[in-house]
Amino acid sequence: MNLVAPLPGFLQGLRDECDRVGALLIFDEVITGFRLARGGAEEYFGVTPDLWCFGKVIGGGLPVGAFGGSKKILSSLAPFGPVYQAGTLSGNPLATAAGVAVLDHVTADELAILAERVTNFARDLEDALRDVGLFARAPQVGALMGLYLAREEFAAPTNFVEAKALCENGLYPPFFHAMLRRGVALAPGAYEILFVSLAHTRDDLERTVAIAVDAANEVLA
Repeated sequence: MNLVAPLPGFLQGLRDECDRVGALLIFDEVITGFRLARGGAEEYFGVTPDLWCFGKVIGGGLPVGAFGGSKKILSSLAPFGPVYQAGTLSGNPLATAAGVAVLDHVTADELAILAERVTNFARDLEDALRDVGLFARAPQVGALMGLYLAREEFAAPTNFVEAKALCENGLYPPFFHAMLRRGVALAPGAYEILFVSLAHTRDDLERTVAIAVDAANEVLA
């Protein structure tokens, strides 16, 4: 649903409710893992789940996935327990070595620098598009950034219903193609988020904002 940041207390409320009823709390960190912090969403938000799911980010971009949890929970898996789990690429040495290499190179300070860079980019993009009459919200959590568009001023969505209305208002597809024709490839769907990386320099982001203004004028013409 693009990017909808959890409201204060929401994740802790899930933790408390799972503890109350005896359920497991699962964090899907396919997107947030190693991007919000080296410890993922758990470290960033200060809430610890029972199980984690990770995608190819743990393989430095190579195809791999993993899930983890406490020894008590994972002892239910074969060969120690009754739950069978296996995969063709389980423990793939190439992907796991690539993931370790990324973590060896990316520091907490660099993640903080990236988050600040995204903050500035999100603000500049919102301001620039507003000046030409295409209103935007670029919510941010750490290095993650969303993008919603509308023809009038609006607040960033706080739930799926609000996000869905903005994602399906018809503005993102023409904006995406206008950007693509100018050499900038955004996420191809309105429900996706933008991944700004350390490889994107300040000049890259400033140029993207300038191109976005030109694309917005085309969309509004």
